[in-house]
Amino acid sequence: MNVKLFSKTQLGRTAAAMVAVGLAGLAVVPVAAPAQTLAVPTSDNPFGLPEDITLFGKADPDRRTATAVVNGFVITGTDIDQRVALVTAASDAPIEGEELLRLRVQVLRNLIDETLKIQAAAAATMPVAREEVEQTYQQLAGQNFGSEPKKMDEYLISIGSSPESLKRQIEGEVAWENLVRRNIMPFVNVSADEVNDVLQRLNEAKGTDEYRLGEIFLSSTAENRAAVLNNAQQIMQQLQAGGSFVAYARQFSEATTAVVGGDLGWVRLGQLPPQLGAAARTMIPGQLQGPIEIPGGFSILYLINKRQVLMADPNEALLSLKQISISFAPDVTQEQAEARVTQFGAFIESLRGCGDVEAGAAAIGADVVTNEQIKAATLPEQLRAIILNLQIGQATPLFGGIQEGVRVLMVCGRDDAADAGAPTFAAVMDQIEEERVNKRALRYLRDLRNDAYIEYN
Repeated sequence: MNVKLFSKTQLGRTAAAMVAVGLAGLAVVPVAAPAQTLAVPTSDNPFGLPEDITLFGKADPDRRTATAVVNGFVITGTDIDQRVALVTAASDAPIEGEELLRLRVQVLRNLIDETLKIQAAAAATMPVAREEVEQTYQQLAGQNFGSEPKKMDEYLISIGSSPESLKRQIEGEVAWENLVRRNIMPFVNVSADEVNDVLQRLNEAKGTDEYRLGEIFLSSTAENRAAVLNNAQQIMQQLQAGGSFVAYARQFSEATTAVVGGDLGWVRLGQLPPQLGAAARTMIPGQLQGPIEIPGGFSILYLINKRQVLMADPNEALLSLKQISISFAPDVTQEQAEARVTQFGAFIESLRGCGDVEAGAAAIGADVVTNEQIKAATLPEQLRAIILNLQIGQATPLFGGIQEGVRVLMVCGRDDAADAGAPTFAAVMDQIEEERVNKRALRYLRDLRNDAYIEYN
């Protein structure tokens, strides 16, 4: 639900989209170029690469044929087309031209990683059962299409994708979860002292802020830092243009949280790398920040929500609200509408509490609707942040328009949830384990890439 406020209040909004990392290739016929300057290997340039290089052949990395053979498994152009369709369908803004070319290259990289995960699971004699994939697919269909899950097949085909493409993605995710569960998780240990230390710090931090964050992480090295940064900047532009953060995080984030749409859960600033903590401190719910350079790569952050440690979550508050609204005749002129809005605004300013609403609204022809049990979390994000800062008897700025009418919400009561207790010992242990598993899983995937035989067509 989009809400237009008749004030200077500006709040962030959810947005998302994805772009990619380009690939460079060499051909066989040299192209004339200036003489190369020899460079000595240094810590910043370990390969001793010259600033001016001569490429053999016409190098156009974004336009190379986007197919590959991964340890004998063929990734076709159709595979890429169908997966790209899943991404573009999730974006509010069109992705085309150079952005679409970069996206195709990134999709190819993801398909390669996906194939490596599936192959690694099969090599470990733990292939994903087709029944498990079908079950997950049907669950997704039920969530999105209710009682008619077969409609998801039709939808996927209509956008240029296919059920098999989504099922392949599900297979890759399940294969990776199984591998991580068997090859990494048993070797991650967390001591009781570590957990008790975290619980002690939580109690000491009671009342301080904690953040629920989404993250898209792109890994980089000294050699490809510039390329990854450029791609991250392109990603940020696409995110700001609109789309599903969850969908793009699932497709392109290199962190293991990609399978849950990049959701990091509730964290405190001290649990984050300093660069991310500094960025999160300045954010408001619904805002994006990035790209932010951290050790190992770049992150794009999305602040889902914010609360105070061990305190009641304001989003769980039960509110008593009155909606006061005016409507306009179909043939109303702009001048008449403005006069009506001015009159309505003056009426709202004159109110001294909820007891004045009904009589005053009737006098100016306004409608009043009361809801005494509405949870703050169910309100649109823009309005929620405003309403939670209002006192009893105060109203939001005017919002709406001529077509849907102009309205305000007035707070007539508020019951906050009970203070949140400290997380359990088990919950803290799980969180620490997950952080360590994530780091090892990233290294594991890098090893699979290094050991793979990949032939590009």
